[in-house]
Amino acid sequence: MSMRAFVSASLLLLLLRCAQSKYIAYNTTSRVVPGKLNVHLVPHTHDDVGWKKTVDQYYVGSNNTIQGACVQNELDSIVPALLANKDRKFIYAEQAFFQRWWRDQSEQVQNTVKQLVNSGQLEFINGGMCMHDEATTHYIDMIDQTTLGHRFIKEEFGVTPRIGWQIDSFGHSSVQAYLLGAEVGFDSVFFARIDYQDRAKRKAEKTLEVVWRASNSLASSAQIFAGAFPENYGPPNNFHYEVNDDSPIVQDDYNLFDYNVQERVNEFVSAAISQANITRTNHVMWTMGNDFQYQYAHTWFRQLDKFIHYVNQDGRVNALYSTPSIYTDAKHASNDQWPLKTGDFFPYADQINVYWTGYFTSRPALKGYVRMLSGYYLAARQLEFLTGRKKLGPNTDSLAEALAIAQHHDAVTGTERQHVADDYTKRLSAGYTEAKDVVAASLGCMMETPRAASCNSSETKIQQCPLLNISYCPPSEVDLSNGKKLVVVVYNSLGWKRQEVIRVPVVSEDVSVQDSSGREVQSQLLPIMNVTLGIRNYYTLAYLGRSPTVTPKYWLAFTVYVPPLGFNSYIISNAKGKGAAATSERQIMFASERGMNDTVEIGEGNLKLVYSGNDARQVEYINSRSSVKAPLEQSYSFYSGDDGSVDFQASGAYVFRPNVTYPIKYDGKVPLTILRGPLVDEVHQRINSWIYQITRVYKKKEHVEVEFTVGPIPIDDDIGKEVVTQFRTTINNNKTFYTDSNGRDFLKRIRNYREDWDLKVNQPVAGNYYPINLGLYIRDNSTEFSVLVDRPVGGSSIIDGQLELMLHRHHRGVNETLCVIDDCRGLTIMGKHYLRIDPSGEGAKWRRTFGQEIYSPLLLAFTEQGGNDQANSYIPTFSALASSYTLPDNVALITLQELEDRNVLLRLAHLYEIGEDKDLSVMARVELKKLFPDKKMSRIVEHNLSANQEKADMLKRRLVWRVEGPPEEANPVRGGPVDPIELVVELAPMEIRTFVINFGS
Repeated sequence: MSMRAFVSASLLLLLLRCAQSKYIAYNTTSRVVPGKLNVHLVPHTHDDVGWKKTVDQYYVGSNNTIQGACVQNELDSIVPALLANKDRKFIYAEQAFFQRWWRDQSEQVQNTVKQLVNSGQLEFINGGMCMHDEATTHYIDMIDQTTLGHRFIKEEFGVTPRIGWQIDSFGHSSVQAYLLGAEVGFDSVFFARIDYQDRAKRKAEKTLEVVWRASNSLASSAQIFAGAFPENYGPPNNFHYEVNDDSPIVQDDYNLFDYNVQERVNEFVSAAISQANITRTNHVMWTMGNDFQYQYAHTWFRQLDKFIHYVNQDGRVNALYSTPSIYTDAKHASNDQWPLKTGDFFPYADQINVYWTGYFTSRPALKGYVRMLSGYYLAARQLEFLTGRKKLGPNTDSLAEALAIAQHHDAVTGTERQHVADDYTKRLSAGYTEAKDVVAASLGCMMETPRAASCNSSETKIQQCPLLNISYCPPSEVDLSNGKKLVVVVYNSLGWKRQEVIRVPVVSEDVSVQDSSGREVQSQLLPIMNVTLGIRNYYTLAYLGRSPTVTPKYWLAFTVYVPPLGFNSYIISNAKGKGAAATSERQIMFASERGMNDTVEIGEGNLKLVYSGNDARQVEYINSRSSVKAPLEQSYSFYSGDDGSVDFQASGAYVFRPNVTYPIKYDGKVPLTILRGPLVDEVHQRINSWIYQITRVYKKKEHVEVEFTVGPIPIDDDIGKEVVTQFRTTINNNKTFYTDSNGRDFLKRIRNYREDWDLKVNQPVAGNYYPINLGLYIRDNSTEFSVLVDRPVGGSSIIDGQLELMLHRHHRGVNETLCVIDDCRGLTIMGKHYLRIDPSGEGAKWRRTFGQEIYSPLLLAFTEQGGNDQANSYIPTFSALASSYTLPDNVALITLQELEDRNVLLRLAHLYEIGEDKDLSVMARVELKKLFPDKKMSRIVEHNLSANQEKADMLKRRLVWRVEGPPEEANPVRGGPVDPIELVVELAPMEIRTFVINFGS
């Protein structure tokens, strides 16, 4: 201790000994002091929106035998603690909890909280409904859940959150940085979880805080200041003050034993200097809180008051109540240059052999359900807008909230307890049920009247089939022999025309299909296999509580043509007695079983697959249009999960730690089943007793669809299993592959390599796994091979020429079992992959266009007509766009949502990165007059991504950061202002533009 500090401490001790009163008025008025090391104390709590307990249990504080946590207590406790001292501050993130608490408060308490927000004592941080995951979430879901929270904050408090606070997500994505950071209007983003090797290097080089330039397309126009905490998101050791924490308090009553003011001050100063040694500028931030903290806020604030008082009397450093906004402004005011970070922070390992890459695939059924409802929600909001939102319901609000909560980093990730996963699913199902009524009412109105927006109710009974993937669809499984007709309404939520083959289960082969003008439509019947029927019967009973009353025999497949942002209708009727003409365009499938020495070719269009005679896993991929001819091999295997017996680190819900690889042998005794027809050819393969696969080639498509059924995974051998499929090609990708970031940008990956540090390879498989939301691909100078997915999964290229995807997991921590009465089974997963081989540089068109179609599948609805009804008794087809207008091929409509007061939220997204495609990585233009041809737009204002502030205001306030190194060569391209007369929106590559449009009367 210096002589000055010793004298200061001695004087302080003397004053305390002479004091007669026990009351001490602590001086906590400190602000930033230039020239000193400033320690920004940020009181906070991290409240998981479901994890070990459900979101409701966490809020009310029930089920505390699992975890003692009550968010209601936190918020109740924080308000009086802040009122007790105007210098105190607190930040709060999770709006899913705050909004519940807010609704429970009296007007007096609400007014008090508004005053705390206005004064800056209470700051909303991040501001989404939850702290979403960054690996297994789709960018549209990330935007939606953030918007839901931000608009509430703006409406109730008139403020806009400034800071991203992703402190507990298990790795961090590029999309989070530039899209859910800079484009939202945040000035900085802070987080805790980065790789342990990366963290060590950044500490040594003082690069924990950087300017993160995550988008190649938007570059510096969407960069953001980003900071990784030195350790986790709690305080330094020995500074935790929740009730019953064991950190030593500041005991400043000299009349009591254990007086320790100077000891505590010294430890505070030492910890502050230690952190200052690994960061830049004279500002450090201490995150004073942790999971579900401040349930009795006074235990924290009492100690923080004392520390600020005594540390500042000591004078070596300056301590102050702060927030990340104050800290960010202080960092910016230093005018320093900051290191540049590109790319992302995946994969994440917190120590040797502990790669958090298992959760990329954990609970694949939940992941699939979230993705399916996400696309459904997008379509439902469009229909709600087209026919007019019903404020009193039914509406899409409950589905919006359920989906928002499901993006939490312990929800869609699959890392929650089983009863919590069940709770998320229940909420999603309830939300879907209400949104389904919105869709039915909207489609009914649109079929009955040209002015559907003025339709208050519909007499048309519309049904839907959420279990169509397992062949359960009661509306289509009706007997049509009595003259009834089934009308299939096909809605397209995309802005371009679509031609696709759809399929519905039917009970008879005597059916025919007509389009809305009465013309016969070519169709095809395919048998529903026993494996599908077994799944159908079991899971229908599990999900609905009742068994199917009929058993369909066939899938009826037919081609539909659907206009943009609109629907078309098709009529299925009885074909008996209509003569040969009625069945000329319909072909019943035929099946053939072949010996293993035969060669089989499938595909009637440009694409053909040729199966070799001696191994059903090997095919020749031939595209006559693109002149691609390449071998392709698919196989299945599983990694045995490490049981942790050596170092106590096993594979689990979060962690992927493979031990041994076991190839899954193809059951060659069961021959292939080949189904052929005018629309699609199918190859059915029984891989083994618990894996079944269907490979499809559509006549008018140039990709392969692979539908897999995996499970229940056998566990009799007590070996945890990570089930994967591999696709092998002859492409020489030289360790390089590309994976998407939240379904948006594609990032370059190199096996066993990290751009930011010299990787020490301890886990050559798990350490090379990355999150996949859209797809991944490899390429060389001549060819590229792409695989797209229907839900979040983990994937990689473990050896050159190969792509690998994890499908299902079953071991300790991921042990999903479903019981129907007394029949308990491990979960079976059904999913799809989509494969395509292109000349090098030509695959982006398919990945982007078809990837959007995977996210937004055609929405099918059904209604019946009596035998005497005429086809023209309803409006058979509709498009919301102007006649013959479609959105450009490189633009997607990702949000169309009615708000209030005739306002509508519109988001348009450019689908391509700069340089990704020679034709489509260019400026796109959308004509709003043709997008809304029948509506008068009285006002259109561009907003930030989360629509809580005008974009012009956001850009004025945005902090500009200096970056080390040479300046950027050129200004990033952006779309220009929207002319109020022409109303044309420009979109540069990867740009998303958000507008609030007011439609006058």
